[in-house]
Amino acid sequence: MPLFHTEDQAMLKDMAGPFLAEQAPVKHLRGLRDSNDPTGFSRDLWKQFAEMGLTGVLAPEAEGGTGLGHVEAGIVLEEVGRNLSPSPFLATAVAAVTALKAADPELRGRFLPGILAGETVAAIAIDEGRKHRPAATALKAERSGNGFRLTGTKQFVVQGHLADLLIVAARTSGEAGEERGITLFAVEKGAAGLSAEPVRLADSSIAARLDFDGVAVDAGAVIGEVDGGWAPLSRILDAGRAGAAAEMLGVAGAAMDMTMDYLRQRKQFGRLIGEFQALQHRAAQLYSELEIARASVLKAQQLLDAGDPSAELMVAVAKAKTGRAAALAVQEGIQMHGGIGMTDEYDIGLYMKRHRVLEEFFGDAGFHADRVARLNGY
Repeated sequence: MPLFHTEDQAMLKDMAGPFLAEQAPVKHLRGLRDSNDPTGFSRDLWKQFAEMGLTGVLAPEAEGGTGLGHVEAGIVLEEVGRNLSPSPFLATAVAAVTALKAADPELRGRFLPGILAGETVAAIAIDEGRKHRPAATALKAERSGNGFRLTGTKQFVVQGHLADLLIVAARTSGEAGEERGITLFAVEKGAAGLSAEPVRLADSSIAARLDFDGVAVDAGAVIGEVDGGWAPLSRILDAGRAGAAAEMLGVAGAAMDMTMDYLRQRKQFGRLIGEFQALQHRAAQLYSELEIARASVLKAQQLLDAGDPSAELMVAVAKAKTGRAAALAVQEGIQMHGGIGMTDEYDIGLYMKRHRVLEEFFGDAGFHADRVARLNGY
């Protein structure tokens, strides 16, 4: 597979880029942050995503979606990252839609139309500790009548404080640390016994700590099979990880562009600082690192779309490589901007904060470097 976009994919980029640059630029994020907006994103903007067909990028055409793939979702997410656009696109249109593909028709029919219309927001409730460890799921799902009762907590649930749909990983058998025994559930907003504590993250987005106090769900809420949730969960996580890597590419690319522009304008000792060889070397290294990351992300997306068994490995490579390359981009951006890079007046610091959140979402570079080693037999 060639590592470049097709003509149709390039057209999507040409559509999504100007749309987000106009409707949700960095100042949009600043406005939500400075007003202490309790939602963390614009519902009107989410409706516009739907009107442009973006919310259904991974949904089948037969169910009202556009029937595209992870490459196309990544194109949108890269532009989201470039503009720091607050949006539920990653959790809802990518991760949750991937989850619903494993659900029965009744469950899909209940939630998918709302996502496609830009009316439904979904959240992924996986992590329970300070770090991403999906196999460590301990939240209990105990049988009750013809359904289950969920008891336990989840953390770092992005948009979980207002989500209409929660995709929840729970343990129906086995012990924390085992892949077998995990089951996925669809939990609706307002379920009795469910409470959420909103937490504003470093990038001004909002996640939630969720408490499940005997939350009752019926058997129809199960996504996939009881005790067999690891396979659909892995597909959800791979979709989310590839998407987060694509968004980090946008963050890193925008940070690099801002830094290069600054090097062409800032003068020191009577010379543009971009003429200093030491900074040129660093800029060249940064460019090279981002190009390698870009190739790994596109390859991961293509393998996911092809259903290739090696996609899992390449997704881990992409998330690890892009996390480290994006960290270099924002850190070099801060340093090359000098003292003003530390001020809120300049946008470069906002890119560092968004990277920091995306780095942890679905596993940081260390987690995925370890996965690469394990998947290669080490």
